[in-house]
Amino acid sequence: MSLLSRLLSNTSLKTPSLPLSFTLNPSLSSSSSSFSSKCRAGPISVPSQLPPVPKKVPLTVSHHGHSWQDPHRWMRNVNDPEFLIHLNQENSYAEAFMADTQILQRTLVTEMKNRMPSKVSTPVERFGPWLYYEYIPEGKEYPVFCRRLETKRLGWKEKLLSYAKAGFGREEILLDWNEVAEKHGYVHVGQCRISPDHNFLAYTLDATGSEQFMLQIKDLRNGCLVPRAPVDRVVSLAWAQDCRTLFYTIADENQRPNRVLCTKLGSDNADDALIFTESDSSYCVDITSTKDGKFITVFVVDATDPLSGLQRVHERVPGVQYFLEHHFGFFYILTNAPMKENMSSSEGFYLARCQVGDIQSATWQNIFCAGKDTSLQDMDIFYGHLVLFLNKKGCPMMCSIDLPIKVDCKPQMRIEDLDPWFFPMPSNSCSIQPGSNLDFTNSAYRVVLSSPVMPDLIVDYEMSRRIFSIVRQEEVLGVSSNAQSCSLRYELDAQHYIESKEDENNRSIDLQRWKDFSDTYCCERKEVISHDGVRVLLTILYSQKAWKSGQSPGILQGYGAYGEVLDKSWCADRLSLLDRGWVIAFADVRGGGGGDSSWHKSGRGLLKQNSIHDIVSCGKYLIDNGYVHRNQLSAIGVSAGGLLIGAALNMYPDLFRAAILKVPFLDILNSLLDPSLPLTVLDYEEFGNPQIKSQFEYLLRYSPYENIPQGGCYPSILVTASFNDSRVGVWEAAKWVAKVRDSTCSFCSRSVILKTNMTGGHFGEGGRYIQCEEIAYEYAFLVKAMGIHIH
Repeated sequence: MSLLSRLLSNTSLKTPSLPLSFTLNPSLSSSSSSFSSKCRAGPISVPSQLPPVPKKVPLTVSHHGHSWQDPHRWMRNVNDPEFLIHLNQENSYAEAFMADTQILQRTLVTEMKNRMPSKVSTPVERFGPWLYYEYIPEGKEYPVFCRRLETKRLGWKEKLLSYAKAGFGREEILLDWNEVAEKHGYVHVGQCRISPDHNFLAYTLDATGSEQFMLQIKDLRNGCLVPRAPVDRVVSLAWAQDCRTLFYTIADENQRPNRVLCTKLGSDNADDALIFTESDSSYCVDITSTKDGKFITVFVVDATDPLSGLQRVHERVPGVQYFLEHHFGFFYILTNAPMKENMSSSEGFYLARCQVGDIQSATWQNIFCAGKDTSLQDMDIFYGHLVLFLNKKGCPMMCSIDLPIKVDCKPQMRIEDLDPWFFPMPSNSCSIQPGSNLDFTNSAYRVVLSSPVMPDLIVDYEMSRRIFSIVRQEEVLGVSSNAQSCSLRYELDAQHYIESKEDENNRSIDLQRWKDFSDTYCCERKEVISHDGVRVLLTILYSQKAWKSGQSPGILQGYGAYGEVLDKSWCADRLSLLDRGWVIAFADVRGGGGGDSSWHKSGRGLLKQNSIHDIVSCGKYLIDNGYVHRNQLSAIGVSAGGLLIGAALNMYPDLFRAAILKVPFLDILNSLLDPSLPLTVLDYEEFGNPQIKSQFEYLLRYSPYENIPQGGCYPSILVTASFNDSRVGVWEAAKWVAKVRDSTCSFCSRSVILKTNMTGGHFGEGGRYIQCEEIAYEYAFLVKAMGIHIH
């Protein structure tokens, strides 16, 4: 993720334009009615029209001795005219349901836009002789990718030549997302790769939302696209050192990247050479280049002789991974392979090294493991330094080690033996996002630090001198003049300092400061005891002035899949709820990221229900400890997080008052039973293979679609879907909503709505201002579902 993409989702701060206490008038018009008071949710206005009722086509499904009805399976034919009509009817019903929130939505959108600076940009990053950067023009939705020559590093001959070409210091626009969006109505740029000579830009473009990315190559000397026939389903890219050869991967019809090809600039696509094909459907293939550009890693390809063939790193072992970087004749290898000294499977990653010619031998030298309570997550490499990403008891850390590493004959060292410099960071930092850091010769490492109470902080760590400098912090604007009773000045009371000190690991650190809002917003980290005694990290965010113990509404967010860490970075849009007394909590449930790989493993496959119990335990904790009102807890789940929340709603419908399920994976059992669907076979490792009876029966116990409770009350739910979503079929949301309405309380189910983006994909529109409208819609739904009166 680029620096700019983080700035897009994390905007600046301004006071809300509404007072903290406000009322949505629930008085009924001729177009709305109210729920019966016998429903647990209490009165809530709903349209006078009934929700759409799709047709049912009787179908009995049988597997492993179990049979069940699936009358809405016909929806999987997304080209069925009746299905399109049904989705449009659902959109009309959702519009009618949300009609009485229009004023609130407009107010929230105005607040969010007012917090945005007129122009968003990233600091420049040096790569070779160029300075690269991105910015969003004023009033535009999407970024522009630019560069200019770094004049300070040019000699007098280069400067004279640049003057002669009338290009000295001139900005060059490499790629304008807005132009693509205006032409196609949608834009999603996947990968961007600058050639080693900086003359070409290769990138992948999705103009429909289907993630069928097309390869584009632009000649930066004349600004024109290189003529070539279209190549679709391209996933990853890597340049060879001759700057004319480009490697790329192509996905099959199930979106599994399975082939590596090589193209020469100026040649016809038909001449592209097939380098490698992955025939095992349970694996996918990726390519990248080492930081110094000397090797392409898919197996290993010599980037100076790109057609010389592949060299295997190691024999394939299920669950074992290898990540390679190259440094002056040595491969540095991050791996979780069993160590020679202990052939049992390793729980976490460690760092090994070997000479280039010994990559296939058994002479790798294990440099170090991370140690007790610490896991090694990732690495990056430069001319003079190795950068390591670590996690200690759920807290991210980073350090640099001087290269080359002088390793003696010890079989394995401790990290302390390598004289690491641990990057100074705020104690409350929840996320670390590296910058592009493309220049192998650079000695400064750029990161973005962020937390729920700290606006994004861009920091350069100068590894040679072991000092750091704050490049930029996200702009914090003043209060609006019409804030009225909630005119908090948002003064940055808590200013954190790094003390200058001299020691063996911290040389001459200049006094630095960063700003956060911890005096205005409280961010607490709690450990919640789950059903089996395991401690689950829960991050709780609320306003110290607006929050009221035992009375505030709240949102609980979770994901819990693929080992991904839940995003808890700064987001100014949340202030619209926090300043109105809401609590926002983040549950790092099992199945997601957190510490070593065991956290992921303990929440996947036959242990998936652990993550569901974890999110429920966190919800109960918020209520039992007075953070949230007993009847005003809501939940948000996105994609696989929708599976998490959907299963929790079925198990404990009384725990939640409302929920938002965004492009949710709800029909997991039926989807995994169909290996022809995109990504299904790859998902067997994460969720299980229902062709195996024991795994089928486990999935059947928690699958959200199969376990909707019969006849009882159900929370108010907003379900969003995208018609062109190739990861989670649009029919999953439509089927689930239809079954909820068919199975649960006829009054409650009228507050379950489905909103489908008929043109977008899994990741939505993504534009700067469009995001404000989407978030305002979701917040307004929660306010209405909670029955909160807004004055």
